[in-house]
Order: sequence, then C-alpha cells, then structure tokens
Amino acid sequence: MSKTITISSREQFSELLKSSSIVVADFYADWCGPCKQIAPFFEQLSRQLSQPGVATFVKINTETEAGKQVGAEYAVTSLPTFILFRHGSVVEQVRGSDPRRLQAVVEQLASDIEKAGQSGGGGGSSSASGSGSGGLAWRGADLPRGYTDLSDVINIPGLDWSNVDESVFSKRTLYSREKPSALNKSGGASDSKDWIESDTDEQVMLYVPFNATVKLHTLQITSLPPTEDEDEDEDELPMRPKTIKIFTNRPHILDFSEAEDTQATQEIELGEDDWNKDGTANIGLRFVRFQNVTSVVIFVVDGDGDSEKVRLDRIRLIGETGEKREMGKLEKIGDEPGE
Repeated sequence: MSKTITISSREQFSELLKSSSIVVADFYADWCGPCKQIAPFFEQLSRQLSQPGVATFVKINTETEAGKQVGAEYAVTSLPTFILFRHGSVVEQVRGSDPRRLQAVVEQLASDIEKAGQSGGGGGSSSASGSGSGGLAWRGADLPRGYTDLSDVINIPGLDWSNVDESVFSKRTLYSREKPSALNKSGGASDSKDWIESDTDEQVMLYVPFNATVKLHTLQITSLPPTEDEDEDEDELPMRPKTIKIFTNRPHILDFSEAEDTQATQEIELGEDDWNKDGTANIGLRFVRFQNVTSVVIFVVDGDGDSEKVRLDRIRLIGETGEKREMGKLEKIGDEPGE
C-alpha cells in the first residue's frame, strides 16, 4: 500500500509541514510525461522512508486549485519539481525527471530520518535550528519560502579571507552545516573553536565564489561572542559585526583600501534587535541587485562595541541557482527534443 499522501488543500499541506519533521513534495501534472516516468521511483522512496510524524512524502497536482496555490507559493514553474522541507523550511529543490539526482538528495536525509525515528519523531513545529547533526543543515533562522541554502554550490577550494586569526580553524568552518558549538553550552563559550575572529583589528574580508550562477535573496550571519562573566577582559571580548558591505562578481578578494573606496552592491547596518535567540541576523538583500552572481565579497567594516575583534560563527547564503522560468506557465522537463 502506498504511503504517499495526495494533497487536497493548502491547509492540509500546511499542517503536514508542522506535524512532520521532513516532507518531500512531488509537484506534477497528469499531462506531464516526465512526471509519469519518475512517479514509480518516488513511490519506492516513499515506501522505504515514510514514517508518521518524521518523514512524509506527498504528491501535489498542480492542475488542482490546491496545487496551483501551493505551487505559486513555492515558485514552481517546471514539472516535475521535488521540494524537500525540514521543519517547514525548504532545504533542497530538484527539477526534472532525474532519479539519480532525487535519490542523492533524499539519501542525504536518510540518516536524519532514522535518527528522528529512533528518538520518537519530533514534528515540524520545533525550531529551525534543529540538532545540527546528520545530512540536514543546521539553521539559525528559517529560510524564506521558495528559496534554498546555497552552501552546496559554494566553491570551497576558492574561499579566501583577510585579517582572520588562522590559528584555530579552516576556511570551510564558517560555512559548515553543523550547529555552532557555542549553542551547546550556556553563555556562548566553547572549548571547540569552530568560529572565526578578526586578527589585528575588527575588520574582516571574506571571498565566496560559487560553482554556478546564483541569485541571492538573503544573507544569514550567526555570531556568538562570549559574555563578560566568562573570565575575559571586556575590552578583549569579540563583538558581533555592525556594518557590512557586500560586493558581487569580483574575480578575487578585495584589499581593505579598495573596499573602502568602491561602491558596494549593498551596505547593511545591524542593530541589537536584528539578532535572534540563536545569535543569527537574517538579512534581506536587494534581490534585483543580486541576479547572475558568481561570487560575493563580504566586508565586515566594524563591530558593535569597542573591542578590536569581531567574531563570526556561521554564514548562510540563501537564494536560487540557474535561470528562473516565467511564472504562470508550467513546463515539463526531461523529454527529448521533438517528443
């Protein structure tokens, strides 16, 4: 017997996102040949991995009223499209009838499904930050609907930075999918140094190239400096960033004088109210300025205090990859030309 749930209303889908830790949604149409080709494979994954309250596989017919509403909400413009949710937030999208791609993405969730099942489930109403273990990325803030975490398309070997104390971490630390160790202890302190701090002053320059052209929608920065009661001199405590400049499509990292004199794609100033309980600032970008992006430079100009050090625990770049098709016209993808 199939364990796949057919969505008949927008409210039904919203409730499933709240009640199931993981939801895998298949957006399809009856006229779509590639949708029919991959449907048996989707059913096979559903039979293997579905667990009540833990992992739910659903089918959404985009020709129905409910399907049109949900499809529009998540910017579904081609068929088939598979969207994977964790605690109600999009973690991945797969477009087209590509069983190997879909299986690879779902397999990333398999260990999390198994662990969640062993711990008795844990419906989707829990925090988006989650446990930080397994194949699913820890998040300090929810993803905006219709957009995904672009960590998988960051060109890790091409990462660069300036004025960073390199004695305790590697470049990939800042973009790790793991939950920051500081959140596992009270007060933000940790013996495991999985964050970065500036070196000679509070300024930090980060260069992030991508393996694909992307459109950036949101920047999420997590900063968890220790508190004053942790036996450190207040003047030596690292700060959260305050002023940030972002530059796009640079072939390499900028030097500090060049960044000071160059017009930024966007400049951001953060205040105390911008940081949530997990120490994350969710920064909306001017989307029209961040189209066709191949790299970004993130320049932390100053911090929110008098210290000479700034601390960064995690950075998430949120958006989409590739060209987005026009809204209002669903296309099938996967057929050979002429079919």
